[in-house]
Amino acid sequence: MPSLSKVLNFAGSILDPRSYLHILRLIHYSGYSHVRERGKIRKGKGSGIAPNASLRNGERIEMGRDCHIGERCYLWAGDSTGRIILGNFVSLAPEVFITASDYRFEAGKPFRQQPKNERDIRIGNDVWLGARVVVTAGVTIGDGCIVGAGAVVTKNLPAGSIAAGVPARVIGTREPVTAVESSPP
Repeated sequence: MPSLSKVLNFAGSILDPRSYLHILRLIHYSGYSHVRERGKIRKGKGSGIAPNASLRNGERIEMGRDCHIGERCYLWAGDSTGRIILGNFVSLAPEVFITASDYRFEAGKPFRQQPKNERDIRIGNDVWLGARVVVTAGVTIGDGCIVGAGAVVTKNLPAGSIAAGVPARVIGTREPVTAVESSPP
């Protein structure tokens, strides 16, 4: 049997109007971060996005065919020019973060008042990004790459490379898969 304090705590949270206002905030967040942006993405046949992926500026995100965007991934295209372009057969494991925009650093200004640098990100065909990989603005990841979990990709990776680490560096290579078509999305 629950204690009186647990019952009172439960009743207090159910009767608190702030709980219901918070539900509205969650619905709003889901709408602008998940639902609306999803409809703006150019997506190839057979591609899917986990329902809790966070998307920004979907009109500048392109996915080839048969791509998979895993749970809690973040694809943040730039506000005005920075695009994210995924080839065919790209797989993003959970919590991958890709951003086509970052801040400059000018002395005497708070970082949120700094101008942004927006640069395209291109991810080739048959690429697998492991869990919690971060890809920064301006990076190109070549066809057939595998990037190990937790890596931070700050520079281009050549086709067929296997990369890991912070910052990511090439630690091996793999043979290209000839069955992957290089047609655009």
